[in-house]
Amino acid sequence: MGLDIATILDIRFYQAFDIDAAGRVLAGDDDSGSTQLIEVAPDGSRTTLTALPGPCSGRYLPGQRAVLVSHDAGGDELHQISVLRLPPESGQPAGLAQLEPLVHDPRYMHTLADVQDGRICYLTNRRNGVDFDPVILDLARRGERQLQFGSRRYDEAVLSADGRWLALTVSSPITANSEHVALVDLAAEAGQEQLLDITPADAPALNRCLCFSPDSAALYVTSNNDREFTGVVRYDLATGSRHWLVADDGMDISGWLSPDGGLLLIERNNDGASELAVHDAATGAHLRDLLLPPAGCAAAGPAPVWAPDSTAVAVSFSGPDMPSDVLVLPVADGPARPLTNSASGLGGERAARPESHRIPAPDGELIPCQVYRPTTSAPGLAGSAVLVVHGGPESQARQNFSVYVQALAAAGHTVLVPNVRGSVGYGKRWYSADDRHRRLDSVADLAAVHAYLPEVGLDQGRAALWGGSYGGYMVLAGLAFQPDLWAAGVDIVGIASLVTFLENTSAYRRAYREREYGTLAHDREFLHSVSPLTRIDAITAPLFIIHGANDPRVPLSEAEQIHAALTSRGRECELAVYGDEGHGLARRASRLDALPRAMAFLASHLAATAAAAG
Repeated sequence: MGLDIATILDIRFYQAFDIDAAGRVLAGDDDSGSTQLIEVAPDGSRTTLTALPGPCSGRYLPGQRAVLVSHDAGGDELHQISVLRLPPESGQPAGLAQLEPLVHDPRYMHTLADVQDGRICYLTNRRNGVDFDPVILDLARRGERQLQFGSRRYDEAVLSADGRWLALTVSSPITANSEHVALVDLAAEAGQEQLLDITPADAPALNRCLCFSPDSAALYVTSNNDREFTGVVRYDLATGSRHWLVADDGMDISGWLSPDGGLLLIERNNDGASELAVHDAATGAHLRDLLLPPAGCAAAGPAPVWAPDSTAVAVSFSGPDMPSDVLVLPVADGPARPLTNSASGLGGERAARPESHRIPAPDGELIPCQVYRPTTSAPGLAGSAVLVVHGGPESQARQNFSVYVQALAAAGHTVLVPNVRGSVGYGKRWYSADDRHRRLDSVADLAAVHAYLPEVGLDQGRAALWGGSYGGYMVLAGLAFQPDLWAAGVDIVGIASLVTFLENTSAYRRAYREREYGTLAHDREFLHSVSPLTRIDAITAPLFIIHGANDPRVPLSEAEQIHAALTSRGRECELAVYGDEGHGLARRASRLDALPRAMAFLASHLAATAAAAG
């Protein structure tokens, strides 16, 4: 029979955030309608820890029965950090009143970066609202050391065990999809600290998954410095030398060092599916593969976390038949141990599974694309196609469970999920192929996918676009620059004008996104030329828009202005705004309202187009 949309929208999702010395796993559970913290004991018993107004995440405090909770208000992404003592004093899940404020200022962001015994490091833009500074907080004294290095943005920060070093990934101020690694010697006097670059500051490269060795003598990094694909490299601090431990010339590799420093958890990104293995941290030698369920992804959400004794790893795993579960993987031998069972929400019905395709573009490139066939038949929708475009753009559509993809397949559509140029996971050249003035090259990939539809038995006259965030921009750009190709579109928190987006987004986001799109000061004319709003008269396809009122990234004004422009011209355009949402739909109640409306909208227009064609 196949899944139905109501079942898909009611599925529960679980994520692994941390694991403590007793083997308890701190996890996220959206049973309440938004992600709340639960604790799963080794015997599988669960305790719900939080009942906050919106989604949250957390980390254990080493040496204490306590959790650091990261939470915002209504999706505004101004995260605050609080302490929750375990078990909650009342015996009931904790609300905001039961949390102990640790780092609070609702005007600014506070991103928890590293947690160690007695201290934490977080990143904040409270200096001026734009630039981010690392702050080291001594938990016993509640004393803070804020480090300032001018106009910077940091993606990661990690402290060495001996207290001497802070390692940071520093975003390039001029190059998209690029950050370098720098060290701070914390032995320097306060105010005299300096950033010491250990990778070239001006080289286009990705660097992430920072981890110091237990003796603080080396730093392990997932990097593609001087490489096409990411691998794992060790930097020796005393000599400045580097040694590639695990690398592959055909796919991205990521690595996480075990707490005892002896092992590396290695993930191979094989066309969006995860392959996990354990390697020797000293030599990089492969030791054993870790057994996972069939094709899926173990690193699309929170990063895998090691048990403190280095004997196991907790991962968030998602695949077509596992919406999202917490697995504990023993590193010595044996199968994965699931702590949750999201598949029970499928009711035994079949989910759509991806077919891997490579779609030729006119310039000779091959566009990676996953094709999901419909799981049910619907009158008038056989042969219809919906292209789901991921956000980012520096992201990847991976082989995990997508509510949108599965709901579209359950409605009777064939769903194509391309990784157009600009996507990560296929090498440095591919993810850089849409930077700045090559913006419309990625939009042209949509036309190449449209041209391919007959190869998979689909009707080119009944094709629609669906996407969120940057994917929403791609939906609008496809309708504006390729108006003869698309029968309808669904735009979720998308960008209508790159000019007004940069003018109105949060100040910290503007500084970050100008690296990718171009600057208002120097590229305004180009940004205007590639904005869907500039070609509003060309958009004739019906459009459904979904947006959160509190979106700090893509302001609601982006949705409002294109909705007003289209409706004033007599074009069909619906706008659904959700008052307690930010950049996307984080609450089940919002999805339960928005998705059926969007599905009905698409079905009516694709079916009507089919009837007209017949």
